[in-house]
Amino acid sequence: MKTDDFEKRLQRQHLREIPAGWRREILARACQALPAPVPGHHASRVIPFLSSLNQQLSTLLWPHPRAWAGLAAAWVVILAANVACRDDATAAARRVVPPSPQIREMLREQEQLLAELCGSPAADRPKVLPPRPQSLYRNESFNA
Repeated sequence: MKTDDFEKRLQRQHLREIPAGWRREILARACQALPAPVPGHHASRVIPFLSSLNQQLSTLLWPHPRAWAGLAAAWVVILAANVACRDDATAAARRVVPPSPQIREMLREQEQLLAELCGSPAADRPKVLPPRPQSLYRNESFNA
């Protein structure tokens, strides 16, 4: 007998109802097998929540499970690379040595030379701004 013939025979058969007495007995024994919920115990509330969360996630992810698995794998790779790079960056930051006084002096000279080439004669003097008077109008606006 071929499997197609067998499946067609199964489809033609009618499903019978479970007798009501059997159904009550099965449900009663199933209820007895379950542990009684402990008052105030949060696990009895967590299990239905996790079950509904699992059902919602599987409904959402079911159309393309391979795509979601690939996306999850990509995130795992990205996070692993991030952790691996973070260790190198912190070690490199610790190894940075502040510039020596000679290098600082060379940089100052380069800044002065650049300022002279650009036509700013007052580049060697630091800019000193005179103190500004405080505005009375500004104080009044905060007091109003």
